[in-house]
Amino acid sequence: MHINPTISKRSRIRRWTQSLTGQILIIMALGVASAQFISSSIWLRQLESDTEENVREVSKHMAFRIAATVSYFTSLPTNYRHIVIDQLQDMGGTRFFVTLNKEEIHINNIPDSPLKNIVKNEVQSTLIKQLGIHNAKIAFSSPSDLHVINNHTRLVDLPERWGHHSLLVKPLTPPIIVIQIPINDKDWLYLASLMPDPYFLDGTTALSGDRLFSMAMSVITVLLLSILILRRVTRPLATLARAAERFGQGDWQPIKEVGSVEVRNTAKAFNDMQRRIQRYLNDRERLFASISHDLKTPITRLRLRAEMLDEDDIRDAMIRDLEDLDMLLKGALQSVKETDIHENRVEVNISRMLRDMQSTANLHDEKLTVVGALQHPFIGKPFAIKRCLGNLVDNALYYGKTATVFIEDNEDEVCIRVCDQGPGIPVDKMDKVFQPYTRLTPDHSGHPGGMGLGLSIARNIARAHGGEVTLSNHIEQGLEARLWLPRH
Repeated sequence: MHINPTISKRSRIRRWTQSLTGQILIIMALGVASAQFISSSIWLRQLESDTEENVREVSKHMAFRIAATVSYFTSLPTNYRHIVIDQLQDMGGTRFFVTLNKEEIHINNIPDSPLKNIVKNEVQSTLIKQLGIHNAKIAFSSPSDLHVINNHTRLVDLPERWGHHSLLVKPLTPPIIVIQIPINDKDWLYLASLMPDPYFLDGTTALSGDRLFSMAMSVITVLLLSILILRRVTRPLATLARAAERFGQGDWQPIKEVGSVEVRNTAKAFNDMQRRIQRYLNDRERLFASISHDLKTPITRLRLRAEMLDEDDIRDAMIRDLEDLDMLLKGALQSVKETDIHENRVEVNISRMLRDMQSTANLHDEKLTVVGALQHPFIGKPFAIKRCLGNLVDNALYYGKTATVFIEDNEDEVCIRVCDQGPGIPVDKMDKVFQPYTRLTPDHSGHPGGMGLGLSIARNIARAHGGEVTLSNHIEQGLEARLWLPRH
């Protein structure tokens, strides 16, 4: 049978998320990530507030310098303006790059941001207040894309003495603010200046690459430390769970009382419980053995005496009563001993068991069909498993005359479905038939499990292996007995 790897992976992930370690790690990861995100958001908001205040102060000083420069050039006679600009370009090292252009230069504006608007508003309001200039064109550009003099000339194409000293700071490339003011119908005063901070217009976010990396490293560090601690804490709990499962399957072994105080107390209480239950089981077995020994002798004597009676009717009645009493005694011993099987767990080839039952049942007629096979041997108690399967198959053949057994196997569990074509069982009696000595038909002649113990023994054996036996009626006709056995 092919096992879907995707389903298997999902099953393992689901089991991990439902475990104590998985749930604690998930909660801690979410807690650390949330704390990191909240603290980063608070820190970023404070940083943005401080940055806005600093930019506003710097913008005010820059705006006054720009206003003073504009006032100086507009106050010069027209014939002197070009002379002063040429001298500044030859000297270099000024705060501003200034030209007089014959047209408005189209600036490829950088994306808008709150800080950019603060600078723009400060410069614009200062020009209005100081000089009464309302028609200034203010824009921001990157140095590599800045056009000067005309719409065809870029700053990087000019000689270095013309503006590189004032507008280029390698290797950094701060944004450049450009102010263009129409002086008359023909000339535009073009003024460009570097912003003081190369990164002041860069956007900030609480989920930037660096912060995500820092958050991931914090979460990983916390998870690694948590795994080390949780493994130490949960290892005794896992040992306790395995010991409880083994004990439920009849394998009694005391566990080490290690770990935290609470875990040690739990382990000690579990060991005490195991000892008490084991004593009870041993006492129960000795009790039934004693009852068997004590009752068999008087039953045998009574039978001998009954056979010596002269009256045939009385003799036959007493012998039948003694046979019923002997059968009840054997059934009681069988229900105790065969559901408390002391066997070592070994590899059990369930497919071969069912094939052997098929060969035996089909000596004369085709009664039993087996469909499917196990991919791997099942680890369990072989005689108990054989007894469980035999009871289910016998019931199906007795009530349904024919039966089909389906074997379904995967890496987590084995499922055996025994389906017959019999009359089925009323829904209200599904649970009752698992009780010892329960039969739905009074006549049990010819049925090997005639005392009504078959289903009870089968369910007890399945539960001793950590599994279960359930019954369900088919929609059309017949009964399905489902044996489920987990792989441990």
